[in-house]
Amino acid sequence: MFTTQDIAQVREQVRLWKRQGETVAFVPTMGNLHLGHMTLVKEAAQRADHVVVSIFVNPLQFGQNEDLDAYPRTLAADQAALVEAGAELLFTPTPAIIYPKGMELQTFVEVPKISDELCGASRPGHFRGVATIVCKLFNIVQPDIAVFGNKDFQQLMVIKTMVEDLSLPIEIVGIDTIREPSGLAMSSRNGYLSDEQKQQAATLKQTMDAMAEAISQGQDVEPAVSEAVQQLSQAGFKLDYLSVRNAANLHPIGADDKQLVILAAAYMGSTRLIDNLCFTRN
Repeated sequence: MFTTQDIAQVREQVRLWKRQGETVAFVPTMGNLHLGHMTLVKEAAQRADHVVVSIFVNPLQFGQNEDLDAYPRTLAADQAALVEAGAELLFTPTPAIIYPKGMELQTFVEVPKISDELCGASRPGHFRGVATIVCKLFNIVQPDIAVFGNKDFQQLMVIKTMVEDLSLPIEIVGIDTIREPSGLAMSSRNGYLSDEQKQQAATLKQTMDAMAEAISQGQDVEPAVSEAVQQLSQAGFKLDYLSVRNAANLHPIGADDKQLVILAAAYMGSTRLIDNLCFTRN
């Protein structure tokens, strides 16, 4: 695997592959890679001839008092795992390379409405930072396919909308959430949790499972949400939001909507965890 910080080197390698008629898949990450990331890379390798991965902790998507400085950087371990998973090119730019004029003078990409709800309401500007960096990385790598995890469901919807609205010739693939044996969604931020907090945090998935079962069997959404909020509070969570939406567009659900998604964000201690669960209402 070739590792570079140089944009020109990334573009030249991708051009070489494409001149040979070969396809390129891309997995953008912020590093501190775990089994969930490796699943994305392996899926990318199944779908294209070559796999490019980026590691960039994007300051533009972190708000004030968030964990930018504390976010784990584990490049050597990440490189070893990526080689085993099948990545061939690793792009590791610095903020100065990505934002040479500084973030204040950076052109932004903003996906309206969907970016302002749920996590967007709690983290103003977050999805503008996500859309901007993903669009920029897409323009650098120019992949045929890009692979993301469904755990960040709203993020995936923002990216799909951006790709559609800007007519980018990239297939966006979402991969099912990879979970720990307890059911807790794998996340780089799980490393902030104590063993006891990890056990408590597994209640989030259990509660969503129970919600989905109740709603699919006919329980009204509002009381199902209220019961779940109470259960999560008793389990030690400080809830940010818990919402049931249309799984196709994240709109508030209508009476006839069948394909639904539960989206949750909650703090366990000082660690903010997110999760989601798609299900069908009968």
